[in-house]
Amino acid sequence: MSRKARRFTVGTVLLLGLLAIGIHMADKDYVYTAAFYNLADIDDNKIFEQRVVAAPKVAQPWPKAVDYNRLPVPEELARLHRDLSSVAFLVVKDGSLLHEQYWDGYADTSRSNSFSMAKSIVSMLVGIAIKDGKIQSVEQPVGDFLPEFREGAKAKIKIRHLLWMSSGLNWDESYINPFSMTTEAYYGTNLKKIIDRLEAVAEPGQAFTYKSGDTQVLGFVLQAATGKSLSELAGEKLWKPLGAMHNAEWSVDKPDGMEKAYCCFFSNARDFARLGQLYLHNGLWNGDTLVPPAYVKASLTPSGLPKATDGSKVDFYGYHWWLMPGYKGQDIFYARGILGQYVIVIPEKELIIVRLGKERGEVVSNHPSDVRVMVDAVNKMVK
Repeated sequence: MSRKARRFTVGTVLLLGLLAIGIHMADKDYVYTAAFYNLADIDDNKIFEQRVVAAPKVAQPWPKAVDYNRLPVPEELARLHRDLSSVAFLVVKDGSLLHEQYWDGYADTSRSNSFSMAKSIVSMLVGIAIKDGKIQSVEQPVGDFLPEFREGAKAKIKIRHLLWMSSGLNWDESYINPFSMTTEAYYGTNLKKIIDRLEAVAEPGQAFTYKSGDTQVLGFVLQAATGKSLSELAGEKLWKPLGAMHNAEWSVDKPDGMEKAYCCFFSNARDFARLGQLYLHNGLWNGDTLVPPAYVKASLTPSGLPKATDGSKVDFYGYHWWLMPGYKGQDIFYARGILGQYVIVIPEKELIIVRLGKERGEVVSNHPSDVRVMVDAVNKMVK
């Protein structure tokens, strides 16, 4: 090896060594995990610690409609499945399973990542905690539950502000930057430390800025309010009453740690559909109130706040649910995940659509293009 080559090799090793020391000193060792796995995946329950969300001993299977899987699939929907790598797609109509398809080795029992659909589940759990008297109302200060929110500007933050994504906290919602809070929350092992670092940089309740950190704070609020883990709470208050067929899983930051509240609830399409059915019926399931109807109504009401990026009025988001009011004469709402995970509800037709997959369409006017394609196609299928 030439002298020049040796210098280059030694210099490179020294540079990498200094970089590694810097990463360790900055407490950013999670970047190695992020670099190894590169991008989030629908099967990341295989790489993270998971906590079980228990299904009931006696499940409530979906009945099948008379014309189950007999309706023709519009070409635009079939193309979407091919182009965006769907792994599951189903339609529930009037409480019965009307249509379902699976791809790439997935089936009705396969668990995959919900990603940010978990935010809608957390919202449901907040409504349940209010019903149970564990939380007074959405106007209750976060500081009543979390000591680090009792002083300074953070003391102004209320539960409603978190539900509306208007906390004013300085969470960095970057999915590309390996040093962002979102990347650290996903691949790191200490969610509480991340939340403790947050600072209030804007007045709460004044503007909408989508932040996974707001949901994670809600997760800690629920844990403090109920004395239970999110997985235990979801199993007891949702999964069992809804008659889920299979156990779900929720990723945690470490063994005996905290759930990634903003993300990473793993289940199958049939059981995810129950969440849409519950809100279609205003929080009632078989006559029992699981989520207060008034809370459901508030959840599906746009906040009306200005959007921080351009000042436009938020008519597309409520309490962790995405809204499409008046879309072609239908008031549609849905939960969504970053890789095209959806539970879409069309109340006018008593329809639930669930799609799970590996990619999603481009976001146009606050909604991914594939949501519109699916809604239009299913409306063609179901007259």
